[in-house]
Amino acid sequence: MDSDRDRRGERAPGPGKGRVGESGRSDRFRRTPGARSWLWPTLLALAVTTGSLASLALPAVLARAVDQALSDGTGTGFLPLAAVLVLLTSAEATAQYAGPRATADETARLRRAMVRRVMAAGAFPPGRTAPGDLVARLTGSGAEAALATQAVVYAAAQLLMAVGAVVALGLLAPELAAAFLVTAPAGYVLVRRHLRRTTQQGAGYQRAQGEVAARLVDALTGSRTIAAAGTVDQEIARVMGPVPELSRCGRALWDSQRRVAWATGLLAPATQITVLASAGYELSVGRLSPGGLIAALGYATIGLGGFGTAQSLLDYARARAGRDRVADVLATPVQPPGTRDLPPGPGLLELRGVTVRRSGRAVLDGLDLTLPAGSFVALVGRSGAGTSLLTAVAGGLLVPDTGLALLDGVPMDDIRPDRLRTAVAFAFADPALTGDTVQDAVALAADPVAADRVRAAARTAQADTFVSRLPETYLTPLPEAPLSGGERQRLGLARALARDSRLLVLDDATSSLDTTTEALVLGAMAVTHRDRTRLMVTRRASTAARADAVAWLDEGRIRAFAHHDELWELPAYRSVFRDGDD
Repeated sequence: MDSDRDRRGERAPGPGKGRVGESGRSDRFRRTPGARSWLWPTLLALAVTTGSLASLALPAVLARAVDQALSDGTGTGFLPLAAVLVLLTSAEATAQYAGPRATADETARLRRAMVRRVMAAGAFPPGRTAPGDLVARLTGSGAEAALATQAVVYAAAQLLMAVGAVVALGLLAPELAAAFLVTAPAGYVLVRRHLRRTTQQGAGYQRAQGEVAARLVDALTGSRTIAAAGTVDQEIARVMGPVPELSRCGRALWDSQRRVAWATGLLAPATQITVLASAGYELSVGRLSPGGLIAALGYATIGLGGFGTAQSLLDYARARAGRDRVADVLATPVQPPGTRDLPPGPGLLELRGVTVRRSGRAVLDGLDLTLPAGSFVALVGRSGAGTSLLTAVAGGLLVPDTGLALLDGVPMDDIRPDRLRTAVAFAFADPALTGDTVQDAVALAADPVAADRVRAAARTAQADTFVSRLPETYLTPLPEAPLSGGERQRLGLARALARDSRLLVLDDATSSLDTTTEALVLGAMAVTHRDRTRLMVTRRASTAARADAVAWLDEGRIRAFAHHDELWELPAYRSVFRDGDD
């Protein structure tokens, strides 16, 4: 390792290293991870293009068929008409199928990309989106953003058809094109005027939706506390706080669409009447055939279809608003994975000059800490001191803003993720249990373990007793296993203890256990895991007293590193245990 880098406790990023997500929002969106399928968008574009060309050909073919029937009484001109109609129908049917498929595939891709980015960002990324808002972005904004493909294809097709219709009118008679252009452009100006407003309103609407969802998730998470405190009405008012803004943006969106629909609804008949009157005059003076009159009416209708661009552009405006909210999630900083193997080692943990900032404040400020291999160290600190952030850094879940976290001399962010997760095991205060059965909840991980190790770990965590009482013991389905908070914690502990890890990080992982059970767990761990390095966040003086040493975290640094009995002489240290939960 570079000696200068050692002294500074900092690391210069190597090629390709550094946090991802610092470029422009549109660039991030274009580089959305995940394999994009171009099959359905391509099929949609081909179908819409074919349908547009067939639509433009239809009035001319119909005019020729009518003129031929009137001139010689034969119906041969209707064969090309039938062929165009079949082509048009087939293209429309294909587009109606390909469009939703393209949108559904893109929605799924964006949602996968957001989930992957959020999970890859780890447990403690800066500026993490609130869970409720994230759900709103996944379910609502992702679907809105996926509308962009359909909106662009249809908007382009409608505009091209409108231009083609005007050209066709000019070929029939220049006066017809002039008649169309007298009124139609006003509609396009109106659409453009409302597009920007709709984009802003759509973004505000989605933001308000996300805020309601975020507050609702918070309320559901704390529902027992709210009920116990008798603050249901106040909480309802808090959750519904953004609804007036949601209503305002929603009404503005509908009002914008209403204005566009109303104006184009007036302009369309006026344009048709103007073109039809001009065509009637051309017919009366012999410059236009009866078929030409029909063609003129058809092309006027097609040209007015350009007003349909309004809805497509409104859909695109919604897609842009959704895209921006998706891009914010995809901008979550992610540390590129390490590429180094981790050689065998005893589990020496070193933190050098570690700094972690949140909201502009250094929660951990140039912190230094060394855990000797095989030691049991208790980490204590006041509420808000940053013990969870420190354990995240110590276990490689969080890369510090500056400084180094090393395991057996290797920087953790350089280690391959699979090797790191094998070498470091975590247990948390509120563990998430996954899998089909209780055994799966303990065994499943990047490195699944055998059933005998599961049972041995459960015995160490004092979980075997209650698991054995379940209907199917370890094979009991998780949804059918009624678990208390302490039982869930013990299964989370068992999952960590079952791994063949050299470093155990226990983040308040015994907080729901009574002191007797906790003492049994720690006593068993002292036998079965005595050669493992253990870092344990605790709020109990009795637990700290069992550790080889206590790391006292205060104001972003380790204030003292000594045995509990020595530190207990300090009033400030004793007050840490009176301050309550960390």
